[in-house]
Amino acid sequence: QLYKVLEAETFCITAFESIGIPGLVFCDGQNLFTKDVTVIEGEVATISCQVNKSDDSVIQLLNPNRQTIYFRDFRPLKDSRFQLLNFSSSELKVSLTNVSISDEGRYFCQLYTDPPQESYTTITVLVPPRNLMIDIQKDTAVEGEEIEVNCTAMASKPATTIRWFKGNTELKGKSEVEEWSDMYTVTSQLMLKVHKEDDGVPVICQVEHPAVTGNLQTQRYLEVQYKPQVHIQMTYPLQGLTREGDALELTCEAIGKPQPVMVTWVRVDDEMPQHAVLSGPNLFINNLNKTDNGTYRCEASNIVGKAHSDYMLYVYDPPTTIPPPTTTTTTTTTTTTILTIITDSRAGEEGSIRAVDHAVIGGVVAVVVFAMLCLLIILGRYFARHKGTYFTHEAKGADDAADADTAIINAEGGQNNSEEKKEYFI
Repeated sequence: QLYKVLEAETFCITAFESIGIPGLVFCDGQNLFTKDVTVIEGEVATISCQVNKSDDSVIQLLNPNRQTIYFRDFRPLKDSRFQLLNFSSSELKVSLTNVSISDEGRYFCQLYTDPPQESYTTITVLVPPRNLMIDIQKDTAVEGEEIEVNCTAMASKPATTIRWFKGNTELKGKSEVEEWSDMYTVTSQLMLKVHKEDDGVPVICQVEHPAVTGNLQTQRYLEVQYKPQVHIQMTYPLQGLTREGDALELTCEAIGKPQPVMVTWVRVDDEMPQHAVLSGPNLFINNLNKTDNGTYRCEASNIVGKAHSDYMLYVYDPPTTIPPPTTTTTTTTTTTTILTIITDSRAGEEGSIRAVDHAVIGGVVAVVVFAMLCLLIILGRYFARHKGTYFTHEAKGADDAADADTAIINAEGGQNNSEEKKEYFI
């Protein structure tokens, strides 16, 4: 219960629960009542003087200076902002347009009974902030730096509540209130440590005030400089496995604010291979070998700092070649040997024949040469043996001769033995 004392020294109360009308004021033992009014500056306030049990007594309305605004339905005060909305024996209802802060105060309702009755209503004017400003200490900050952000809500009534947000995250600031001629100026300070993730994120100053509907806010976007972030991407070989004889291509991706203008490649603890080609952010090494093993570093820098990323190269052995399947057929006669090699092949997409591995061809040639050498040895032994037999038959009959003449005669054999002589040719 809120107690009020009227000039007529009548004890009045504000009854919120008895009849359910907020701010209703009535006096003990009387029929006149009214209620308080809260209005936003520039809008319309409505004042109502009501009589519970009317006896046709005169009702009048007075301003805070005790000047009569309305007497019954007559307006003595020359202020056109006051307009009569309703007049009867039980109610005097008046509107006040374009309310300003100077219109605040108590307005009195009087009922001319015996004794006279009086009640009052209080008009409260709400003034939203006239100006909302946000100011950042530095337009551009460096990651890890702490900056000061201020937000000011000027000339409000009552004082404004200021809330801070970074993106969708609410932060806590420190507010100071300055009062001047019933108006309030609120300044809130926020100390913010920025990171590279804050670049482009809005810092929002939002006010809460009974005269403001919805969200009244202002914002500034953070601009944060940060050192480069470096990432190495392997563009070749696609499968990611580096073998001897292959090529390697690495691309260095560096982002920062400001954007790095210089990206360099170095080999850690060793010199760059002579066959390595550097082209801006790209590193290309052709015909890899095991001497290329090592750590390759991409470095990038800007005015904030420098950063790097490493790639460790390990060159593997080349893949083992598997020979295609072969079928060998050998045919032998008394005089020659035939070695036939049948090699499977597969037609390519364009009908081209797949090349046979050099090692397989060399092996087949070696087998053929070895077989021919063996054949020549066998034939040589065979010829030598039959040649000896031929000379033995030429001298047949000379073994038992007593002298040379007899041996010649026996060798010639005479006419009777000529048919028994035989010669063999191979």
